[in-house]
Amino acid sequence: MSLLESLRPKSGSVKNERRVGRGDSSGWGGTAGKGHKGQKARSGGSIKRGFEGGQTSLVRRLPKFGFTNKQFKTTYEVVNLDQLNKMDGEVTPETLKNLGFSSKSGLFKVLGRGELSKALTIKVHKASESAKKAIEAAGGTVELLTKNNK
Repeated sequence: MSLLESLRPKSGSVKNERRVGRGDSSGWGGTAGKGHKGQKARSGGSIKRGFEGGQTSLVRRLPKFGFTNKQFKTTYEVVNLDQLNKMDGEVTPETLKNLGFSSKSGLFKVLGRGELSKALTIKVHKASESAKKAIEAAGGTVELLTKNNK
């Protein structure tokens, strides 16, 4: 093999594009390799992933997951420390209802807004950490009830 036969263009210098649609004698004339008619033969005829020809796509036909029924959501009536200052002795869900705190579910949660100046025994379903600390600092206790013993 002579030197002239081994010569090759530098890599990247030659584009390998085919020129289509330049007459029948080129071999790529007429339909330019796209076949006859149809969406893929048209200009801009690319088809997006998941497209099914106008039929509702599979993604939209399948059922969706993760539904949460709001009917069964647990809601708590909020009671703050400054509201508990008005009470004496033991605070239970029954005493809170008698004082005008209404809860559809009958569940109560104590939050730490305000200050508590007296020692109370509080029986509720939930209490924030700041509320527990404030109640215990005032000399009281917090007893957490389960949802079943309203």
